Amino acid sequence: MSKKKKITGFIVFFVLIAAVTIGIVLLGKPREHAETLSEVMRDAVLHETMKVSLFGLKDVNPGLISAYCVTAIVGLFAIICRIFVIPRFKEIPGKFQLVLETLVGLFRGLAKDNSPRKNGILSAYIFAAGVYIFVGTMFELLGFQAVTTNGASISLPAPLSDINGAIAMGCGSYLFILLGGIANNGFHGLMGTIKEFSLPLSMSFRLFGALLSGALVTELVYYPMFLSFGLPVIVGVLFTLLHALIQAYVLTLLVSIFYGEVSEEKLDKVEKKKRKQQKKAEKLAAKNKNIEENNENINNTITSEVSK
Repeated sequence: MSKKKKITGFIVFFVLIAAVTIGIVLLGKPREHAETLSEVMRDAVLHETMKVSLFGLKDVNPGLISAYCVTAIVGLFAIICRIFVIPRFKEIPGKFQLVLETLVGLFRGLAKDNSPRKNGILSAYIFAAGVYIFVGTMFELLGFQAVTTNGASISLPAPLSDINGAIAMGCGSYLFILLGGIANNGFHGLMGTIKEFSLPLSMSFRLFGALLSGALVTELVYYPMFLSFGLPVIVGVLFTLLHALIQAYVLTLLVSIFYGEVSEEKLDKVEKKKRKQQKKAEKLAAKNKNIEENNENINNTITSEVSK
């Protein structure tokens, strides 16, 4: 495609957007908000009114429904790839195989860098956690609708924008670090993990705050009449994509770092002891060498005296 065609296409696109926006502003009626902005933000955090019935058993937050949907999507995709795609991998990879191998290599390298000796299960966990965070964050862009107990329609949010989902992810990651420390380092690993008692809170509220801030900024942009045309789409997509990438990387990096600290500590102490023993052996060898040289010099002196 030539530059002229590209420029013409962009101009036509922006002219159409401008025409639609002007038409909506001139012909459309102002929206009447059923809730105030403070009520909208409060419900986005606490979900006091907008609840969804879970198969008629219990009224739950919509974030839980989103979590079930994301888990089903990721799990089904993993099963399909394992059964139908991975057995057909070739030495010369195709595009999809190259993407999968790049992702696996990225998380495996992250695990090896932070935990050089004990990283088998670590790479698997951070891969699963990173994929879940990314897919779960992008899930809200699909716009799946659910009916609340009040009869209203609501778009399903990201699972981790619910405080309960964020706490579950943070505490689950902390439990994984704790079990890894105990399995690889025994009591020292247990104590090393317990001293980081604020870690689950920091990871939970980091996820929750980052994802909730994107939702609140989008709501702030969408709420005023003069900003509610076109701009919320751009802001929402950009915030969602950035949060999906950044939060997936940050949480997996934190998990791999702390896992490496609690599981590698004992091995590092063993290496230090080995280095000390090696230094002692080198000093002893140097001392013996000096003694041998002195003995040789004495023997040479005695031999020369006898020959005289």
